[in-house]
Amino acid sequence: MLKSKNVEDYFAPDAPQVEQMTYLRAILKAFPFEETVKWAFPVYTISGKNIIGLGGFKAYAGIWFFQGCFLRDEANQLVNAQEGKTHAMRQWRFQSVQEIKENEDLIKAYIEEAIENHHAGKEYKPPKKSPKPLIIPTELQSVLDNNLALKESFQAHSLTNQRDFAEYIAMAKRDNTKQSRLEKIIPMIQNGIGLKDKYKK
Repeated sequence: MLKSKNVEDYFAPDAPQVEQMTYLRAILKAFPFEETVKWAFPVYTISGKNIIGLGGFKAYAGIWFFQGCFLRDEANQLVNAQEGKTHAMRQWRFQSVQEIKENEDLIKAYIEEAIENHHAGKEYKPPKKSPKPLIIPTELQSVLDNNLALKESFQAHSLTNQRDFAEYIAMAKRDNTKQSRLEKIIPMIQNGIGLKDKYKK
């Protein structure tokens, strides 16, 4: 597939599956989309939201529905190109212009439904990942247990900072390395300084 920022390149005479791509484009042009290029393929948007994408490959031309998981797909035409990875997007593949022509009314119906779903606010939102657990290595826990003020300072840090301190100690292979790292982070903990603060803007 082409990797161009110019949308016209995807419909040039030497572009992959140019006949199928051009025919699909003509169908999409009848709808109130804005045409642009994202992720190296033509994308059709409404109010800045991605609704449809087109792609020309060696074996087929495809039309993507970014929120295709909400389409009824009663004709059973849609596939998930990356099962287990792609949650919302669905694809319809075509091997010829004739196949597109035979399904033109159905394609338009799918597009209309995608637009209706957009206006209805239907959008897949991935579930939030569970926060990574805080596991404090025994070396750090021992120091905290024996110094109440330090423990309070440690607990005053964000969970991210606490995790950074804990992992910094846990990743050390040798006892003397763990000890030197403990000596380094103790004043940082006391002064409210995160281990990676210097890298943050």
